This record gives sequence, structure tokens and C-alpha cells, in this order.
Amino acid sequence: MDKQVIVYTTDDCIECTLVKQVLTQEGIPFETRNVSTSEKYQKEVEKFGFLGVPVTVVENRAVKGFTNELKELIEMVKSKK
Repeated sequence: MDKQVIVYTTDDCIECTLVKQVLTQEGIPFETRNVSTSEKYQKEVEKFGFLGVPVTVVENRAVKGFTNELKELIEMVKSKK
């Protein structure tokens, strides 16, 4: 796959867990970046205009939460496989 997927998360984030579960079920590999353990990762999330997580990033597109936008992002990644 030519698209890297990044999921910004924190410990004990239920919505983050759901996002990661869906990506796993869809067979989409992803990198997890925990903003609670890295100030660098928190700043990366803020650059996308978000203060909270989960934030899922593919290329330069970022989506916050477990939303229809996330579903669109997943479909985009799957279509590029």
C-alpha cells in the first residue's frame, strides 16, 4: 500500500480504540502515535487544527473522531491498495 495511515491516540480513549479496531478489521496497516506520551505528536495534531483525539491522517488529510469522514478516508485508502 502506498498510503501511510497514522492514528493519533491517548491511553484509555474509547473512540481511539474503535478507530484502530475498524482499521484492523479493514486490513489497513497504521502507525499509532500516542499524544499523551509525546509532546511532538501533540504538536502534530495541533498543526492539523485539532486539540483532541482520535485523529486519523492519510497523506495531508486529517479526520477527527469516529465519523462518516473516517469511513470516507478508509474507503479512499482501500481503493488505493
